[in-house]
Amino acid sequence: MNRNRIEGSWEQVKGSLQETWGKLTNNDLDVIEGDRKQLAGKLQERYGIAQDEVDSQIKKWNDADYDNVR
Repeated sequence: MNRNRIEGSWEQVKGSLQETWGKLTNNDLDVIEGDRKQLAGKLQERYGIAQDEVDSQIKKWNDADYDNVR
């Protein structure tokens, strides 16, 4: 996966993101539009976690959940 862009069907990915991070709103997901940096920023904002933890969570999500969406 390109580290700056989440590839594939964004509509399907949005559902997986909301299952994993329930604090993300539909408006957040509209802003993110598949951009990994935007996702990281929104997760930091919504959950108050550090960048390294955000990166770890996104990687874990990508390895587990995103592969099932593709």
